[in-house]
Amino acid sequence: MEQAVVIEKVLNNNVIIAEHPTYKEVVLIGKGIGFGKKKGESIQLTEADKTFLLSDEKEKEQYVNLMPYIDEAFIDFIHDILIYIGKRMDQELNQHIHVALTDHIAFAINRAKQGMQFHNPFLLEIESLYPKEYQVALEVVEMINDKADVHFPEGEVGFIALHIHSAVTDKSLSDINKHYRLISQLTEVIEAGLDLEIDRKSVDYHRLVQHLRRAIDRIHVGENTGNENRLAEMLKKEYPVCYNLSWKLIKVMQKQLNKPVDDSEAIYLTIHLQRLTNKP
Repeated sequence: MEQAVVIEKVLNNNVIIAEHPTYKEVVLIGKGIGFGKKKGESIQLTEADKTFLLSDEKEKEQYVNLMPYIDEAFIDFIHDILIYIGKRMDQELNQHIHVALTDHIAFAINRAKQGMQFHNPFLLEIESLYPKEYQVALEVVEMINDKADVHFPEGEVGFIALHIHSAVTDKSLSDINKHYRLISQLTEVIEAGLDLEIDRKSVDYHRLVQHLRRAIDRIHVGENTGNENRLAEMLKKEYPVCYNLSWKLIKVMQKQLNKPVDDSEAIYLTIHLQRLTNKP
């Protein structure tokens, strides 16, 4: 049986916000679906090519304010991109990506057409931290370049990868930004402490970044990795430079994350740092 919803707002010829009897508000997208329609009218869900929920009041306001700045022909295309991302990641996307990524892509296209280049200083960190999201973002950028006849700078791949990661993990973009900035800071502390330069494209760097990411995740959930006092004492004697540096890193993490760090993190960090110094 077809289900009817009541039109709450016609955003343009192709987009309507409607009241759903079960899910509150839904966004209906379809070519010409809003043409000649008025608030209070009923419309069948089957008339839309695509629908998505919009339960957050703030996101609804953002979406409404965003519509006048987006070429109507692109609304369908951006929604196709979101479906593509969900399939490639093989995960349900958090609804906030509909607003956040639509906003980002629309203004990125405008920037590209005006020749404005945005540098992303954390591109290599993002690629190492979120390799699958980064690969999907590369594919999305290629789709946008073809469709919009623009050329996105490489930095946009990193920004889109962050949006994808946020949508599949339900982490806020501000938390994600904080984490990769912290990892970049920790890497610099390591390089200074061990007097070496880590190749940002090397396997060593990728392993380091993944280890630091897992440590940050453990700190966030307050995970205790066990008490290994004897091993800690042995590492302290065998590798004093790496052991002391591991505690320096822990203090940076405690300060930036404003959370306690389990002592056992020093063990794992020391072992990892020692691997870096042991390279031929």
